Amino acid sequence: MRIAVVTDSTASLPPEDVAAAGLVVVPLHVHVGGQDHTEGEGVGGISPGEVAAALRAREEVSTSRPTPATFVEAYEQAAAKGAEAIVSVHLSAQLSGTASSAESAAGDSPVPVHVVDSGTIGMALGFGALGAAEDAAAGRPVEEVVERLRRRVAASSIRLYVDTLEHLRRGGRIGGAQALLGSALAIKPILELRDGVVEPLERVRTRGRALGRLRELAEDALADLPGWADGAGLAVQHVDARERADALAADLQPQVEEEVRIVETSAVIGAHVGPGTVGVVVSPRPQD
Repeated sequence: MRIAVVTDSTASLPPEDVAAAGLVVVPLHVHVGGQDHTEGEGVGGISPGEVAAALRAREEVSTSRPTPATFVEAYEQAAAKGAEAIVSVHLSAQLSGTASSAESAAGDSPVPVHVVDSGTIGMALGFGALGAAEDAAAGRPVEEVVERLRRRVAASSIRLYVDTLEHLRRGGRIGGAQALLGSALAIKPILELRDGVVEPLERVRTRGRALGRLRELAEDALADLPGWADGAGLAVQHVDARERADALAADLQPQVEEEVRIVETSAVIGAHVGPGTVGVVVSPRPQD
């Protein structure tokens, strides 16, 4: 059975990875100063760097999910290319209605669609989508592809440092980190995605200590992988903070055999966490 894997642009996957894996990526929308943009490259698209610049200029920035009609179009195109089933995996339903749009569209798809709420974002979602595409290409049954995908995203961790909580507050995605608002400016928050929402993890006093703590937390996660894991994917994500990301990735590289991915976080996620954000994703890889 030919299985297509569909994800969304918050997976933050570079175009070359999308093409190599044969993924279908449905873009979310970013609204800047009243103008609507689809996330990504091309006409009408907007990049993470452009969103970071708009936030620094204090322009009004918001985001929205794809419509069900957009998903129906993606599913029809996948079927036209020979897909007999589709696995559609998306960012946490606690943060966006994207998975809901996918569910609504599934009934109008010409082939069966298995919608998966990843419960996560960024490269934690991206690694899951890439793994699902590998499993599909290896000829695994769709039920097994979905089971391995669910297991991987559930075991993945994403921890991040943000320069300010203001963007999360404005976008309504602040979750339990609301409790940190009003803290002394010298306190730097480390956040994590827990049960699909943003929650506070720790508070430290300097940016340098925050980045060092991200490294330690990633090392702890790598040392405590599930018994079913065959290593893990490791990615450092950032929003207009490449130097910080490069330094953190260099510190983490000795911990894994494969190259640590350095990925610019998607424009939609960047709109909510703001410039200067750095995050680390550890994604356990299921054994064959």
